[in-house]
Amino acid sequence: MAGKRKQHTNDFKARVALDAIRGIKTLSELSALHGVHPTVIANWKRQLLEGAPEVFTRGAGGRADEAEAARLFEQIGRLQMEVEWLKKKL
Repeated sequence: MAGKRKQHTNDFKARVALDAIRGIKTLSELSALHGVHPTVIANWKRQLLEGAPEVFTRGAGGRADEAEAARLFEQIGRLQMEVEWLKKKL
């Protein structure tokens, strides 16, 4: 009978992966410290290293998305005002 799988938060995974990248402690030491299998820590470390460039590309795209959202909200506001005006006229 297998127990329930542990669900770790993204913050926890990031902290453990950063510890692994720093190399101050070995994977075995980190495993014993955090209670996570060394293979899992190695996978988190690999995912962090592979996904690191995306952090900077998403940051620039996030600003563009915010500008687009602001423009759309402005348009929604105008359309709502037009609808209210037309309701009054009818």
